[in-house]
Amino acid sequence: MAHKKGLGSSRNGRDSHSKRLGVKVFAGQTVTGGEIIVRQRGTKFHPGDGVGIGKDDTLYARAAGTVQFATGRRGRVVSVTPADS
Repeated sequence: MAHKKGLGSSRNGRDSHSKRLGVKVFAGQTVTGGEIIVRQRGTKFHPGDGVGIGKDDTLYARAAGTVQFATGRRGRVVSVTPADS
């Protein structure tokens, strides 16, 4: 009988890097143009006024202003109100 264990290949050695998803800027905070507000998979949050959406569903500010979150008919909507200047 063998005294060494047979060397089989492990089936467990894979893991993916975390994607750092989530809300990056919260309500009431100010943003500059192009700043990322939410990183998401799918549209948990929808873009409102002053907010654009990227091909990976990332929401970003189109212009500088203050971030607002609202719940409406379309679900949770993120808007940026322009800074008074």
